[in-house]
Amino acid sequence: MSRAILAGPDHDGLGAALELQGIDVTRIEGILTASVLDDAGVDDADLFVLTDLDEATAISVVKDRNPDARIVVYSHDSLPNFARGQTDLAMDPDLFGVDLVAEELA
Repeated sequence: MSRAILAGPDHDGLGAALELQGIDVTRIEGILTASVLDDAGVDDADLFVLTDLDEATAISVVKDRNPDARIVVYSHDSLPNFARGQTDLAMDPDLFGVDLVAEELA
């Protein structure tokens, strides 16, 4: 079973859609420190989904801890330049619905 960390608010229901695809989802919110990410199991995650781009610095922490994790940004906001090189996929919820995203990520 795939493991995902969903970091940030989930107003669109992406976490539930991922779970319907058979992905084990750990949800975290707030300030994404290295210890918070470690406690969420970042070392074993297959997928890291970020919805709060105020916490985009977490992308580099995730890649440092788990270089094989796929990094997905699902947000209305623009991805900061410093995080673009480490992000595998960035999607706007207005353009990509949660069911489509979850199906593609599974």
